[in-house]
Amino acid sequence: MLEGVVPFPEEYARRYREKGYWQDRSLAQEFKPIFARYADRTALVDAQRSYTYADIDQGSTRLALNLLSLGLKPLDRVVVQLPNRAEFVLLYFALQKIGCIPIAALVNHRYNEVSQFVELSGAAACVSIDKQGDFDFQHMMSRLQQHYPSLRHKIILGAAEPGFHSLRDLIDTPPTLAESELANIEIDPCDPAIFQLSGGTTGVPKLIPRTHNDYAYNSKIAAQTCAIQAHHVLLVILPIAHNLPLACPGIQGFMMQGAKVVLSASTRPHDVFQAIQQHGITHIKVVPALLIRLLNDPEIGRYNLSSLRVIQSGGQRLQPEVRMLSANLLPQAFIQENFGMGEGMLFFVRPDDPEEVRLETVGLPVSPDDEVRLVDEDGEDVPFGETGELWCRGPYTLRGYFGVPEYNKSAFSPDGFYKSGDLMRQNASGRYMVEGRRKDLINRGGEKISAEEIENLILSHPRVANVACVPIPDPDMGERMCACVILRTGTLSFTELTDFLLDKEIAKYKLPERLEVMTDFPLSTFGKVSKKQLREDIARKLSHSQAPQA
Repeated sequence: MLEGVVPFPEEYARRYREKGYWQDRSLAQEFKPIFARYADRTALVDAQRSYTYADIDQGSTRLALNLLSLGLKPLDRVVVQLPNRAEFVLLYFALQKIGCIPIAALVNHRYNEVSQFVELSGAAACVSIDKQGDFDFQHMMSRLQQHYPSLRHKIILGAAEPGFHSLRDLIDTPPTLAESELANIEIDPCDPAIFQLSGGTTGVPKLIPRTHNDYAYNSKIAAQTCAIQAHHVLLVILPIAHNLPLACPGIQGFMMQGAKVVLSASTRPHDVFQAIQQHGITHIKVVPALLIRLLNDPEIGRYNLSSLRVIQSGGQRLQPEVRMLSANLLPQAFIQENFGMGEGMLFFVRPDDPEEVRLETVGLPVSPDDEVRLVDEDGEDVPFGETGELWCRGPYTLRGYFGVPEYNKSAFSPDGFYKSGDLMRQNASGRYMVEGRRKDLINRGGEKISAEEIENLILSHPRVANVACVPIPDPDMGERMCACVILRTGTLSFTELTDFLLDKEIAKYKLPERLEVMTDFPLSTFGKVSKKQLREDIARKLSHSQAPQA
């Protein structure tokens, strides 16, 4: 097993095998018969072309062999930073075939984030697009390679400069190695198949090791719960590397059933509606902010969206009013609320749940062996119906973040429950309701932003003495970040602050969207900054500023 991975205790691993959850097959072994069974069926469509299951198998095999020729080997870590293009899927399966571990980065990540991924993992390669707007990923990779000796390979989707490999060429070029080389590779199904990224509260991201055993089961049980069938068609518009569109049931779960996946790099309503109409989309995954934008678009009635059967919503709570609007505009589509995390645990509302369960809850966990506790601040179980922090463990929930044993002591209970930081309660039906979170995160349209990460960067500004970043409510994104600062001297404008943070090379979605300059912070009874009071004060200020003038 890769050093730094926390294994499942043997008694639990044995139970999961006995119950058939774990098949002790690598993802490559899981998909080999699937590629053969559905060889002539369309598997994947993007803006460039469509691919059969045989095309995916053959293209990923060529790529896998060419990556082996470059010198990549089993357990090498590879930062993957690609948009919703078929090349991501081909690369994902190629890495599975050679036992390399993709790190599920986002195209929006910049040097600050990617350098941390490389440092934490000892990554051997980075795969990115050439440019996004005026941002040059090849320049970023070259800087990374100067600082991190482990980074041996730079691979580009697009116009590759000297010293870089073209991803498209690696896919299309006939390999010099024989296909039998892949058969000789041994992959431990208890090793990571992928590193997902945590939405943790600390400034340094955590790597979530999802093993071949648990990630395959994750997609199988999610597909079973959602009753995915071969004639279904999934539209992926959320970032493709995210856990939800990739594996819950996502690309993996749909392809396990021989279904079709359509990729869109655009979330513009026109493009989404056009894709649904053109491809007969039956399933789509959204976050509430995106669903609200789609439902409020005045052009929605111009398109034939009658094929749509399931709208799977995650990332944050969907308000009942949005559900009702969807029911009016898309009456044939079931909105399936879900709650999940890259760390594992999944809750889904079922299609046969009563109306009040659909409107108010995130349903139940998907596996019979998912274990859930709701606990108070002392780690004691709260009475039924009361709010507590979600602690969870099960056959697809991690037992520890990668390579951070000291952090794991606080993030997990001694008996292996993951302390999620999310607050939940059970309603009368026993289903779970999300009531907020204990973690210090801003949930901007489903993207979790660590307040501590941004606070540490703002504190490095020479005019800032103290800072507290808090969420403020937003009708479109759910929450946006407000930076509350106390200055040492002088003044600080919002533009000066954001320009300063952009110089720190962070993803733009992490930027504060409001600045409050203050002379003091409210304190809790323990002498800490009361972010609860700060949120309430700012919300009150915003409501007054938006009130009609007399």
